Amino acid sequence: MRERSFPRAFHTVAAARAFARETLAAWYVTDRPADIVLCVSELATNALRHGVPRGRTYRLRLLNFGCCLRVEVHDSGPGRSRILGRPHGNGLRIVGAVSDLWGVLPRSPGKVVWAEFRSGDC
Repeated sequence: MRERSFPRAFHTVAAARAFARETLAAWYVTDRPADIVLCVSELATNALRHGVPRGRTYRLRLLNFGCCLRVEVHDSGPGRSRILGRPHGNGLRIVGAVSDLWGVLPRSPGKVVWAEFRSGDC
């Protein structure tokens, strides 16, 4: 597992993507890296738009289970992550389209939005 916290600022999405790329390279993950980094970007952006209160951070956590890689973005805000069909964003639709599975778990405070990617070895 690798994780890093980022401040509440949209410029940190690029840093979150870079952290994900570094982690995937360190773990020698060659299966679907572009999809994984895209989901990191979408989940971080979603957290910043809907979940991270002023003065707080969000946490990106990457977990490698061998045949499955999991991306988690933790925030401490009350916002809800779900597909609402609003015209202003398709981030979670993208996550749903490129990941094998995704969901939302409550935490106190806030929530964890996650996406999983199975490798070809599973």
